[in-house]
Amino acid sequence: MGRDVSERTFSREDRQRYREKVQRCLDALARMLAENHFSFPRQQMGLEIELNLVDQALNPAMLNAVVLEKISDPLFTTELGQYNLEINVPPRPLAGDEALELENELRAVLDSADSKAHDAGARMVMVGMLPTLRAEHFDRRFLSSNPRYGVLNRQILDERGEDMLLDMEGVPMPGRPGERLRSYADSILPESSCTSVQLHLQVDPDDFAAHWNAAQCLAGVQVALAANSPFLLGKALWQETRIPMFEQATDTRPQELKNQGVRPRVWFGERWITSIFDLFEENARYFPALLPETEDEDPLEAIEAGRAPQLGELRLHNGTIWRWNRPVYDIVDGVPHLRVENRVLPAGPTVVDVLANAAFFYGAQRALCEQERPIWSQMSFQAAEENFYAGARHAMQAQLYWPGIGWIPPDELVLRRLLPMAHEGLRACGVSDEARERYLGIIEQRCVTRRTGASWQRETVARLEERGLSRDAAITGMLQSYIELMHVGDPVHTWPLGA
Repeated sequence: MGRDVSERTFSREDRQRYREKVQRCLDALARMLAENHFSFPRQQMGLEIELNLVDQALNPAMLNAVVLEKISDPLFTTELGQYNLEINVPPRPLAGDEALELENELRAVLDSADSKAHDAGARMVMVGMLPTLRAEHFDRRFLSSNPRYGVLNRQILDERGEDMLLDMEGVPMPGRPGERLRSYADSILPESSCTSVQLHLQVDPDDFAAHWNAAQCLAGVQVALAANSPFLLGKALWQETRIPMFEQATDTRPQELKNQGVRPRVWFGERWITSIFDLFEENARYFPALLPETEDEDPLEAIEAGRAPQLGELRLHNGTIWRWNRPVYDIVDGVPHLRVENRVLPAGPTVVDVLANAAFFYGAQRALCEQERPIWSQMSFQAAEENFYAGARHAMQAQLYWPGIGWIPPDELVLRRLLPMAHEGLRACGVSDEARERYLGIIEQRCVTRRTGASWQRETVARLEERGLSRDAAITGMLQSYIELMHVGDPVHTWPLGA
């Protein structure tokens, strides 16, 4: 949700007017889809990476405003917490050596930004969840200064009517009992612990449904391969704790509404789709407005005048419903287009790991879309959802369902079936052999070694605890090694374990 909103209280009239404007935006979108108003000159990819700031003791550094001033680069912006930043990479073609060039550019930009952060007494960390976070860091005074975060915080808590409950059972560390997190928060700041990578892919409107359905099929495999969020508030939880934490930290439903089956705003979905319109229409039908701020534009009048409508209310509403694969309507140079925004992946551990995750997603998604019999016609939507949560909880130890195979660990599924498809899909996208082999080779070795960022973190903490360190000291020691190896930049499957 990148749009700024004003610091204000919304009235009943605001909500009614907003609902009417969202419906008018839907009518305009339906007309644009029917009349083919959209641009699709070539397949482009986009990338957003959320980052953490830590101080010299490796605790969260509430310094994003100071660090942004020192970086002075429009690619960087604030995120929810004062210890968060985000880098938005301009879209570029998927074909050729673009990914290799992006890797070099990203490393240079992030190294430069980190050097400038040092001037403010901070360091940047690319990790799914900062393991040194404590409950006191979720105090609302640590919200970033942009007014939209304060408004969103107030609206979510007002709608919920009570504090946020953070409640999850962890996957046991080897030879130890499982750990449990149960904590309350009086703000949405626990969501700031969930630092992710968002992948964007511009698609033809006629192909959007296939790309979204394919992304939903891949979500469980993606999160299992890339898990990098095993610790929060000192507890060993899921391999990708970011998934349940994000759902709980923005949940507007008290327990009674959950019992009634009211849908959560962080949502996997509930069915395969036939058009992008299905998703926007569901948003309008199921979810009340959090930020009912209207604009002056009449979208149907804009179409009649030959302009691409902004669809401001529809886009703002979409930005307050956090689907794991989100539909995006956007306008560049006056021309509208559609994107799939994949929100499944955690940040890190390294730039090359991030790009390997992206290459696997883009390649496998393309191949699935081009199959004669779509994979989503062979499995239930509920099976895809179960795969997603199994992958997040257990990563490489999960058992995932895949049509024609049955239940299978994610590493075996990738090596046997999905990795060859990803190679085929990247070839179809025109990606160079060098880029394809570099990034998918990393995915292959990650599967062979069964080493993810999460497994490295858990094993390193376990070894440090065996040497007599407390949990807090072991997590801090692990994070110190993590940061050093992150800067070296080798993929995580090659990282040595702390001893």
